[in-house]
Amino acid sequence: MLELHCHTTYSDGTLTPTELVNKAVKAGVKALAITDHDTVAGWNDAFNAAAPHNLEIVPGLELSTVHNGRSLHILGFYPDAEKIRAPLHERLEGRKRRAQEMAAKLAELGYPIELPEMPANMAPGRPHIASALVKAGHVSSSREAFDRWLGDDGPAYVHYDKFSISDGINLLKSCGAVPVWAHPYLFRGGDVETTLKELVEAGLMGVEVYHPNHTPSQTENLKKLCREYNLIITGGSDYHGPNAEFKASEATTLNMLHIPLELLEPVKQAAATLK
Repeated sequence: MLELHCHTTYSDGTLTPTELVNKAVKAGVKALAITDHDTVAGWNDAFNAAAPHNLEIVPGLELSTVHNGRSLHILGFYPDAEKIRAPLHERLEGRKRRAQEMAAKLAELGYPIELPEMPANMAPGRPHIASALVKAGHVSSSREAFDRWLGDDGPAYVHYDKFSISDGINLLKSCGAVPVWAHPYLFRGGDVETTLKELVEAGLMGVEVYHPNHTPSQTENLKKLCREYNLIITGGSDYHGPNAEFKASEATTLNMLHIPLELLEPVKQAAATLK
């Protein structure tokens, strides 16, 4: 009944925070984390929407870092909103520059697009570029846009601003957030064992063990590694809403992993040590 990885329209989700909360309530979720990319803008809407229901909102985010030249995402739970908003502004500006650079590359390739207007606190990403390509008639689906141009090795791909795992973990912990490695087996910049050791040395406190893209054997290996390093175990569906076809886990649904609620308590205890 625990969901510790969900996105809204403030980043690359297809549901507003209110819509996500309502869907989570119907799915039987008891504690829901709002973990948009590089922004905490969706929290207040989620808190307000959850108030009439027996749903606990876990404030969080998914921070974008770069390791070995590849994107590595770190979830952060229970950050101090006032402390983290200013540093996130720089991350958001970097995301906006990246979106503009990808649009420029597409134009050079002969596929001009119009970037959607976005509020200052919204985090643009490749899914927004893919949607613009569909709207312009260049492709029939977001998946096609990723396959042809926007994938990690695609001709219109642009790397994130350099922001190391050490910088990311230090930022999260300095703002009171518990840093957790998101979907380790989706990382393409090194093997899980070596990368985890480097993350632990940088101050990592947990691992997202349960994820739709992890096989049973991968999940068991992550559990073993968490015991070895004394790390917190978390999990979530990485839910982006309906029609989120750009995700590797396109068929994800809320509460699909049936993660036990008791996994939340160690996260809360770890957050208390950082305050």
